[in-house]
Amino acid sequence: MMDRMIENKQRIWRKYGAYGGVGLVVLILFVGTFVGWNGTSVRVSASQLTVQTVTEGEFNDYIAFQGQVVPIQVVQISPEEGGIVVEKGVEEGAQVHPGEVIVRLSNSNLDLQILNAEAELAEKQNLLRNTQVAMQQDRLNNETELATLAMDVQRKQRAYRQKERLHREQLISREEYLQSREDYELAQRKHDLVQQRLAQDSTYRTLQMEQMEDNLQNMQRNVQLVRSRKDKLAICSPIEGQLGLLDVELGQSIGAGQKIGQLNDLTDFKIEASLSEHYIDRVRTGLQATLTRDGKRYALRVRKVLPEVREGLFRTELVFEGERPEQIRIGQTYHLSLQLGQPQPAILLPRGTFFQSTGGQWVFVLAQDGKAAYRRSIRIGRQNPKFYEVLEGLAPGEQVITSGYEAFREQEELKVVD
Repeated sequence: MMDRMIENKQRIWRKYGAYGGVGLVVLILFVGTFVGWNGTSVRVSASQLTVQTVTEGEFNDYIAFQGQVVPIQVVQISPEEGGIVVEKGVEEGAQVHPGEVIVRLSNSNLDLQILNAEAELAEKQNLLRNTQVAMQQDRLNNETELATLAMDVQRKQRAYRQKERLHREQLISREEYLQSREDYELAQRKHDLVQQRLAQDSTYRTLQMEQMEDNLQNMQRNVQLVRSRKDKLAICSPIEGQLGLLDVELGQSIGAGQKIGQLNDLTDFKIEASLSEHYIDRVRTGLQATLTRDGKRYALRVRKVLPEVREGLFRTELVFEGERPEQIRIGQTYHLSLQLGQPQPAILLPRGTFFQSTGGQWVFVLAQDGKAAYRRSIRIGRQNPKFYEVLEGLAPGEQVITSGYEAFREQEELKVVD
């Protein structure tokens, strides 16, 4: 095995260091040519800068954004009863009317439940009829018994009164007289007891009949409910609209409550938009917005603001007030302006990319001769798509570099050359 000779590090430095030095010199010359520097100031070509003038005017407090057209109302299609798809009445995109069948299902288990409920109802009805017949027979027997006892009381009473006269005339013994009185009292007592029993039986029978009739009515309602469940196997449209989605196939098993489609209410439209969380405290329901299409302006109003923020955005809904654009379609994108407040006098600075580097805390202001620009701290308030509202640091008529500051963000002074 042969040994490999290791190249001396000093020779490597001498070999490649020359190339690195040449590259560094070229880079320095390139930067000096296009940007330039002179001590602590940077020389910048005027052709590379965007300069705009600070003005005094009316600040219009609004934001511009994009929104998408959606139906005013979306109705989810979900069956109340599960089953197997046996018929599709309409296809996606079709216009549907209230009560029109969209999908028809079949459910053999539900058919069996209906049969069982009807059989149980018939059994309850037979039981009620048999109980009613038995109670009627008992009532007749009790009334016969009571009539017999009443007749016996009359006879015993008549015999007792006869023997009472005979006893006063001393024509019969005292024992015979006492026996007739005791027989009469016993018959009267039996009659009273039977009468009380019949009154109690009548109350009990009435309560029992009411309970059985209530149970029977409940059974009838149960059968009606089970039968109505079969009607729900036909999934119908609840509104006038367009079938936007129908995700079923013939023979597919659908569960109760499963989402299978969507109906779009096309009687009106609304605009959904996502706005920066920077405006979440200022956007509220009732604010006015405008939409311009084909040179015509349309008025809208904020109807709903959803407070949840996702990925720096929050959602809002706007509805039209008055006329709608012609040929409006679901999914179209519109450019809108939302008025956040009333216009007010202010010092205005045109928007520019400098804001990304400074956050609106400072800018480069051109000297009067236009040959230099100096860094100055400012304070910015509100902003709209065209202007920043300047609260401090700038005066009307001053010129500000509004292009990007990435190449000289650490500098305090710029030398502007032609």
